[in-house]
Amino acid sequence: MTQYDYAVLVFYFFFMLTISWVFRHFVTNVSDYFRGGGQALWWMVGGSAFMVQFSAWTFTGAASKAYSDGWPVAVIYVGNAIGFLCNALYFAPKFRQMRVVTFVEAIRARFGRGNEQVFTWLQLPTGILQAGLWLNALGVFFAAVFGFDLTTTIVITGAVVLMVTLVSGSWAVLAGDFIQMLILMPVCLATTVLALLKVGGVGSFIDKLPRSHLDFSSVFTDQFLGMWVIAMLLKQFLNTNNMTDASRYLCVKDSRHARWAGYLGAGLFFIGIVIWFVPPMAARILHPDLAPMFPHMKNPSEASFIAIAHDVLPVGMLGLLVCGILASTVSTMDAGLNKNAGIFIKNFYQPVLRPAATDQQLLRASKFATVILGALVTFVAWRLSQLQGLTLFSLTVRFSALVTTPFAIPLLWGMLVKNTPPWSGWSTVAVGFLTSLVATYIITPEAAAQFFNTGPLTKSSTEYWEQGIATLANLVVCTAWFFGSKWFWDRSTPEYKVRVLAFFDNMNRPVDFAREEGANSDAKQSMLIGWLCISYGAFVCLLALIPNPLAGRLAFLFCGGLVGTIGAALLYTSRKDTTARLPDRP
Repeated sequence: MTQYDYAVLVFYFFFMLTISWVFRHFVTNVSDYFRGGGQALWWMVGGSAFMVQFSAWTFTGAASKAYSDGWPVAVIYVGNAIGFLCNALYFAPKFRQMRVVTFVEAIRARFGRGNEQVFTWLQLPTGILQAGLWLNALGVFFAAVFGFDLTTTIVITGAVVLMVTLVSGSWAVLAGDFIQMLILMPVCLATTVLALLKVGGVGSFIDKLPRSHLDFSSVFTDQFLGMWVIAMLLKQFLNTNNMTDASRYLCVKDSRHARWAGYLGAGLFFIGIVIWFVPPMAARILHPDLAPMFPHMKNPSEASFIAIAHDVLPVGMLGLLVCGILASTVSTMDAGLNKNAGIFIKNFYQPVLRPAATDQQLLRASKFATVILGALVTFVAWRLSQLQGLTLFSLTVRFSALVTTPFAIPLLWGMLVKNTPPWSGWSTVAVGFLTSLVATYIITPEAAAQFFNTGPLTKSSTEYWEQGIATLANLVVCTAWFFGSKWFWDRSTPEYKVRVLAFFDNMNRPVDFAREEGANSDAKQSMLIGWLCISYGAFVCLLALIPNPLAGRLAFLFCGGLVGTIGAALLYTSRKDTTARLPDRP
């Protein structure tokens, strides 16, 4: 990286802190801090929901899979796009209509207080460990590729995430995610276009790639690939359409805006499928062996996106790409940090420890909890870096994989099926955990190969089986268990039945924003984000002054101009909203 790239990184960290400072006045109570007071506009929520759904793994682990195997990894992102489309068509308005501050409050309304505590104490430790893993993986990647000091990267990134979330809560998360999305997508598009030009155009790209990379018929021939594709599509649908992900839409102003936010997320993911995975496949053509370029990486193909970016991007734009990779992890971390702090305060601290606390006392406690959780995430990431990815790292990844699907299944069906007893929630998670253990340790790839007589297993087919069978087994067993619990509905207490019916009535009633929320900050949101976009866009346009070929200068002007244009459109919208609310003169 050049001095210009480092300057871009410094500006990125400064800008993120500025966003937090600008939005500090939006936070006056706990609802503002954890869900934007239910006032956020659709474009900000949709952009943030999109950014939160993926991390730097897209540009490292997923890019590595695209580099080595081609198209299959895109299935995960097709699943995300379909999941967001289902958000828009059905689930997003339902999430907003739950009228809660945290998704665990919705679990309490649906399944009762016992489930509230079970899911709270499942979410908090796994959330900390997962965020620590993301932060550690980001630090390891930057240390290996760019020579950054690992500990320094972890500490600085963790501190910035903490500061951004601490000062303005969910408002800073939403605004930062939206603006970083506006930078990330154009830079990735520029990388894709320049990579295709580098290999000689689209036709040459297709001709030079290994045939298997775009051979979609392999879904019927490769060992367990078809099963894996089905499992991943179902898994991503499940991950984006359960109560856990209600937190994406709790901050949006009403049901209609929730639907539009879902459409925006779906559209961005469909675009991302191309601009994220063409570059690493182009790297496969230009650099069949990446080991000499990245001798310090255990898996050099994880740097395939950076390799092609280094080849084609103008001086200074690599810094913008690195900011995008940082942002994709930071957005996931800060949203997770804000969500976990909200769960601790609203679902344990307030109901169990301080039921009589005032809103201002809860707000102070929320910020204190944010500091503690942020410090824990940074500490976990640092400890994982010291272990060099040994036992704890492996166990944590496996534990996360075992818990995620069982955790989500009752939170999907609980929104669609009324007549199940309160224990159907936590017991489905327990059954799913046991199912995952069986799928992992008994139904092994070797046992499957012997049963299906597939012959010797490749590394890819082993991964397809291990990842696919646990998901499908959980979906079948957990769903059967949840629906089987309906037999015990009649034994539920009358109070519980009334509460469940009230939950569904509430979830199916559209939000009347003017009556329920009252305050309207539409114009202020558009104005602040508009000026921030114009500032960032102007900075990117100034990078066109860096000595570069004409194509490179035009790339900076395209990226900066797009961000600035959107900012100008938001300013125009804010002025229209302000004018529309002015009273007529007598």
